[in-house]
Amino acid sequence: MKSVSTSPESIDEYINLFSKEVQIILNSLKIAIKSAAPNATEKISYKIPTFYLNGNLVHFAAYKNHIGFYPTSSGISEFQDKLTEYKISKGTIQFPLDKPIPYELVREIVSYRVRENTSKK
Repeated sequence: MKSVSTSPESIDEYINLFSKEVQIILNSLKIAIKSAAPNATEKISYKIPTFYLNGNLVHFAAYKNHIGFYPTSSGISEFQDKLTEYKISKGTIQFPLDKPIPYELVREIVSYRVRENTSKK
């Protein structure tokens, strides 16, 4: 990640902070999320890319060896059986940079989160 004195103000600015290889992954992740949540708003929250629809939908971030994907604890628990090959915690999935990112699974999780957030009163 390039050194900057201020936080990025958009997801695209965030993505541009990384190497070309990581930018490709982050852009593909952004496209996958947008395809599953076309009405979600893009923003930076907690200094990382966030998609918002009736509340925070999902976040993602790049690290030295992985992409962190944050679909909330419900997004993790609902797809627990499909996440066995990834390091997970209560609200985080780590996708290693040296393995293909499961974009279709990301779309499934985001679609679930859209249904969850749009059913809120």
